[in-house]
Amino acid sequence: MRSLQAAGEIPSPQGKADTLSKVQDTMSMDKIGFIGLGNMGGRMTRCIVAGGIKVLGFDKDETAAERFGAMRASSTRQIMKQADVVFLSLPDSTVIEKVVEGEGGLLSHVRAGQIVADMSTASAASTRRIAAKFADSGAFYVDAGISGGAAAAEKGALTLMVGGDSGAIDRLDPVFALIAKKIILMGESGSGHTAKLLNNFLNAVSLAATAEVMIAGRKAGLDLHRLLEVLNASSGVNFATLNRFPKIVDGDYLEGGLTSKLMTKDVLLYCDLLHELGVVSLNASGPMASFGLATALGYGDVISNRVVDAIGDISGKIRLHEKD
Repeated sequence: MRSLQAAGEIPSPQGKADTLSKVQDTMSMDKIGFIGLGNMGGRMTRCIVAGGIKVLGFDKDETAAERFGAMRASSTRQIMKQADVVFLSLPDSTVIEKVVEGEGGLLSHVRAGQIVADMSTASAASTRRIAAKFADSGAFYVDAGISGGAAAAEKGALTLMVGGDSGAIDRLDPVFALIAKKIILMGESGSGHTAKLLNNFLNAVSLAATAEVMIAGRKAGLDLHRLLEVLNASSGVNFATLNRFPKIVDGDYLEGGLTSKLMTKDVLLYCDLLHELGVVSLNASGPMASFGLATALGYGDVISNRVVDAIGDISGKIRLHEKD
């Protein structure tokens, strides 16, 4: 049974549909390529391998592929030569553009009918431009933003927001089913990455604001478990109060997820998107200040949940828990 939930029909130009139909019978899903085996890409790779699909992986860390159960590729060129379906999980559009469009990049080796699925958080405008170049080669570039964090990635329980050619997305169903519990079709190319940026902005706002509130609660002498009970039964409830701070107040920061530097990058991408759309952003300054502070105080390369420690540092060296 398909797990995809459609937000509407995704247009599929007849020429592209014909190309995909002609090559589908010869395309193999026995082995896929995965470029970018970091906190999220590595966990997704492990789930795919556990589902019985061989993964040819490439990362700047040459030990990453073996750690996550993949076969190590010597180059992205090898992946493009040997895999009909290739996944990307990279830091931002600057890196994606270098990997895809740079000298010897993916576009240099793309084949008709090949599908590249970009699971990164990226600029929708960049995504649409890259997708058009793949289409010119008779190939497909699907954007699939992910949500759920490292814990969901570990369990294969992510939420995917997907944009691009409907036939290519159909082809990706067996792999998507191994890494996600919910897959929502957003529309044409770039719409998946647009939805991801909108979601990540709300995530940044709620995490930064909840961190501030929890530090205030601790300094006011409140029992933080009881404060969370209040918030989660009241109008202040959000993802951070439900899923993050019940662990953080006991000293578990849920290490391994999105860093403060990457959170800042996502907020900047959100601001770029709103500028492109002509929508005013009145609320970006809060998370920009919060995660910028975290980076300035040395928490930039650890999980963004540590923003609470950065706020605590400048509020009298406050911690929500006894252990540091």
